[in-house]
Amino acid sequence: MTDFSCVITAGGENGGSEGPDALRASVASVLGQSLRGSEAVVVLAARADAPTRTAARALADSSPDRVRLIHPDPAARTTGALRNAGLDAATGRYVLVLTPGERLHRHACRNLWQAGERSRADLVAGRWSRTTEEGGKEQEPPWQGELYARSRTVARFADAPQLVVRDALVTGFCLRREAARRHGLRYEEDLAHGEILFGPLAAAAVGRITLVRRLIVTGRAVPDRARDLAALVEAHRRVAATLDALGLPALREERERAFVRDHLVPLARSFPRLPAARRTRAAATAARVLTALVPRELPPLERVAATLLARGDAEGVLTAAYALSRPATVCAPVTVGEGGRVEWDEHCPVDVTELGHQYRQFGGARLMNRLTRCTAEEGRLLLEGRLVLPPHLAPDAPFTATLEFRARGGARAVAFPVDDVRHDGNGVTWGARADVSRLLRPLGVRDTAWDARLIVEAGGVRSVSDLFGPQDLVEGTVVRFAARPRLGQLAGDTWEPYITLKDHLALRLTARRRPARTTRRLVRYATHFRPARKARLLARALRKRLDRYRSRGFKATTYNTWLIRLPVRRGSVVFESHMGRCYGDSPRALHEEIRRQGLKLRATWSYETSPAGFPDDARLVRRWSWRYLWALARAEFWVDNQGFPQHLRKPARTTYLQTWHGSAYKRMGFDETRVRLQNAPQRERLQQAVHRFDHFLVRSEHDVATLARAYRLPEDRLLRTGYPRNDALIAERTRTETEGRLPRPPLAGALGIDDHKKVVLYAPTFRGGPGAGGKQARRRLLLDVREFAERYGDSYTLLVRAHYLEAARLPLCPPGTVIDVSRHHDVSELLALADVLVTDYSSIMFDFALLDRPVLLYAPDLDTYAAERGSYFDLREKAPGPVTATQEELFGQLAELKKSDIRHASHRAAFAAEFGAYDRGDAARQVVAAVFSPQGASRTTDHHDRGAGR
Repeated sequence: MTDFSCVITAGGENGGSEGPDALRASVASVLGQSLRGSEAVVVLAARADAPTRTAARALADSSPDRVRLIHPDPAARTTGALRNAGLDAATGRYVLVLTPGERLHRHACRNLWQAGERSRADLVAGRWSRTTEEGGKEQEPPWQGELYARSRTVARFADAPQLVVRDALVTGFCLRREAARRHGLRYEEDLAHGEILFGPLAAAAVGRITLVRRLIVTGRAVPDRARDLAALVEAHRRVAATLDALGLPALREERERAFVRDHLVPLARSFPRLPAARRTRAAATAARVLTALVPRELPPLERVAATLLARGDAEGVLTAAYALSRPATVCAPVTVGEGGRVEWDEHCPVDVTELGHQYRQFGGARLMNRLTRCTAEEGRLLLEGRLVLPPHLAPDAPFTATLEFRARGGARAVAFPVDDVRHDGNGVTWGARADVSRLLRPLGVRDTAWDARLIVEAGGVRSVSDLFGPQDLVEGTVVRFAARPRLGQLAGDTWEPYITLKDHLALRLTARRRPARTTRRLVRYATHFRPARKARLLARALRKRLDRYRSRGFKATTYNTWLIRLPVRRGSVVFESHMGRCYGDSPRALHEEIRRQGLKLRATWSYETSPAGFPDDARLVRRWSWRYLWALARAEFWVDNQGFPQHLRKPARTTYLQTWHGSAYKRMGFDETRVRLQNAPQRERLQQAVHRFDHFLVRSEHDVATLARAYRLPEDRLLRTGYPRNDALIAERTRTETEGRLPRPPLAGALGIDDHKKVVLYAPTFRGGPGAGGKQARRRLLLDVREFAERYGDSYTLLVRAHYLEAARLPLCPPGTVIDVSRHHDVSELLALADVLVTDYSSIMFDFALLDRPVLLYAPDLDTYAAERGSYFDLREKAPGPVTATQEELFGQLAELKKSDIRHASHRAAFAAEFGAYDRGDAARQVVAAVFSPQGASRTTDHHDRGAGR
């Protein structure tokens, strides 16, 4: 008896993409296993073609001890029957089934065998990947990340519901052979794609299941959903019936939703690439087999696509496919149904209110422009199409249109008039004849592709749209036009329209005549023969060398070796806020105080990506540029609130003022578990970076006990002045106490906030990891801002301020209800404007408490967050306002804001007194006097000898 039997079928009637090459690849992966006690059981159908039979015999003859060839009963024609014959013939302790073309990872059998022996489980499953339709790359289903996040053993499959909710057990798992026979596990012989049903049946029968994180199988083919839809639906129905029989209706409902997402939505997405006949057949099949109602819990566009499929509407599914790939595009003449809900159209009344199309306006909305005809007529390109234009978007003005072709990757564009433009109520029908041969004159090099778009204008407002069409609109038709490149006919001689991979119409310059074809062959030879290849390799090496000179590592070495020796320029100050991402916080307050006092200091500000919003009277340098390093090397003062690059040493005669960016609720510095688990060199680098600080601002003794201790800062470097950024908040509180809340700060007018509305600022904390300091990550907010707008949009305006290391993804909401202020430079201006703050664990609550205005804490994951990140105090005990765990609790507190404000006023006052004791409104003046005056500047500490910042 072997350890592992791998059953591979060949020649079944309803099998996958089979053939001799696929069979060889699967068997080779079995023979290449690091577990030597593994065999390949090849089950060869009687109807297999000659090449497959020859390949199977050759494999068995080449490795007779590890490859067994099984000839089942000739009546066994289906893949399910062949697999059952393989199960009967298997002799291994464990048995695994592969479809031809699927390949085992080199250590797959060993990993499964070890997990099974260790856990005594009857079923062991691992990850698998499939070959994508575009490019043939391997890709794992996205839901596997959660299912196989860690290796574990479950007592029953319901403890890992994704095993049956998704098609997780179609491959990549093994069964203990004795358990399979004991439970009578068999493939359904009359069912194509029977692996979809067999996996859940096995999981339900065996009980104990082990999941391993390892990749087991690669090369699984994506099913042809347009061809096999009926079989996929039947397999899904049998799985759903099995779940019902086991008394698991919740899992069945969840599987219904997953089936739509995993099969119906991908089928709809594939419609633009299918020929019209296949689209029609697939839609007809869907209408026949999809009899159950589409789950209401799906996202709106997915529900639209599934509904249109179930109705057999091929043209509607084609439109939905375009909408799925471009959710912000208006693709249907949306209508208003009962209760003001917005529906897809009158024939498909699916609620799409949350897409926000009802709030879009002509000119700002992206509209789908469906190309209906593309042909040649009298030597010209004839195009016809229809632009979707819902009635609420249509301007009350006549329409004019222009067809434009724009060179891809360039600025050149050629326009053609559109004479036929008709508005028919919920769309604009148009037609154009473009003389591309005469008017479209490309250079002939690097401008061989030109994208088409339609520009519709009404009442001085323009709407620009690409021309959408399925792939078969142009394929198979002979539409060509003579081309006249500026470089002559040798650069190309023919224009050909085609549909891009993004389903848009474009023109490409091709070579069809002999002179142009010969020229292109010569150019290709000249750029690909050996000297040209060597030249490209040399150029690539040169680029790599230049990239090295531009790299941060080289710049840091140059700075620490040479630039740091430059003499300090007296009176020069380098300011930086949040690693150059904004002009704000305490560095801005100090800069403005220096300007107010008229001190003769030369200010330099660093910016990360764009200098927009930074002061005009300061020198601006891009972070990590050579000018930035030069400024740091020669500066007398460094001022920032986050940390200049750790790799850069501080010059001996430079004073580093660290204003910091907020008091600490979560653990920081050497108190963090992440830092404690780092190795000694990593902790030493952090310590050296912190040793560069000459002054560190604190706003209470809480900061001394937490931040100063966590970063191991000595007492003589602490300045108990408060935060300069909070001077504006103290002044705003004084103004409102004496003059009232109105008039509001000028920012309210700039944001278009009505005076009768209260302002709620939602500012969640940073939830990324330590490596998230590069490109901003877009994250979904915990607060449902759309629901907030629906409930409170008439009386509140919600300002959303994402953390500066992140970006928020906001849905489209009614105008004036939700405003993204994440890119506003100075958060103090937002705090002064807000009437209420909603946050979770952000340090912004410590600053907002100084205004003595309501604070609502929305912390649904408080216990988990505190356990994982660690905290310095119990938030529920010291919070400046109510701590809510659900959105309904938060909305309830907001509905009774006055009562909540009165109830928590004393808590808020105590919170401000404890955590903002040194914020008295004069922090900027104190810091300028302590640091930038001649007496303060003379107290610079030289850390160079200690190797700080190395």
